[in-house]
This record gives sequence, structure tokens and C-alpha cells, in this order.
Amino acid sequence: MNRGALVLGLGIGGFIDGIVAHQLLGWHHMLSGWYPPDTPENLHLNMRGDGWFHLLCLVLVLAGTALLNRSTPLPARVLWGGVLAGWGVFNLVEGVVDHLVLGIHHVRHGPSQLAYDIGFLVLGVVLLLVGALLARSTTGGVRR
Repeated sequence: MNRGALVLGLGIGGFIDGIVAHQLLGWHHMLSGWYPPDTPENLHLNMRGDGWFHLLCLVLVLAGTALLNRSTPLPARVLWGGVLAGWGVFNLVEGVVDHLVLGIHHVRHGPSQLAYDIGFLVLGVVLLLVGALLARSTTGGVRR
């Protein structure tokens, strides 16, 4: 698996999570498990947490791009397979550490939050497996 594609996928996965779950759906913020956004102060704290999270995602995307630029061009399947696998790794790390272990936030707070958290982990496994299979199924390309 190409490191650059994997790191790029980590950042893209984070951006997709932040944009969709935090901003578009409004299901949670980065720190909403610890600081429910029910006061202006807590909402501001959560917004800052989201900002730091998005900044980390940007750093990962830039690092992945820099790593990709240091190597020969990859076959598209290897690149996109690595990106999907990286997104899957993001979901697994985020889901286990932030959702289950630390309780910083859950995918969607409420009575079904464990189901949403498990669904997020299942999506991570599927993305990782599909990405790994896609990256390995090149024909005639150089595998790394």
C-alpha cells in the first residue's frame, strides 16, 4: 500500500466526516460528548475543536500529497485504493478512540448512538477492505 495515498485518505476521510456529520447533518461536534453544545460557551468550544480537527485533516492531505509527489505516478487503482483504505483507517481509529474509548463524541448522540458508532466502524472496515483489494488488483502496474 502506498503511504502517500494512505495518508491522503486519512485526511480526506476526516474532511468527509467533519463536513457531513459536523456541519451538514449537525449530528455532533468534535468535543460534544464532553461539552454538549447547549450553551454559547460550549458551542464556541466545540466550533474551535472542529476547527483544530479540520486543520489536522488539511495537514494530512498536504502530507499525503507531498509523499505522492516524491514517487513515480501511481496507477489510478493504487491511488484510489490507498485513499479508500486511508479513509477506512480514519474511521476505525476515530471510531474506537474518540467514540468508544474516550467518549469525546459519538456519530449521533441519543438512544441509538451505539448503533451509529458501530455502523461507522463497519463502514471503516468495508472501506479498508475495498481499498486494499483495489490497490492490490493492478494489472501491469508497479505494486508498492
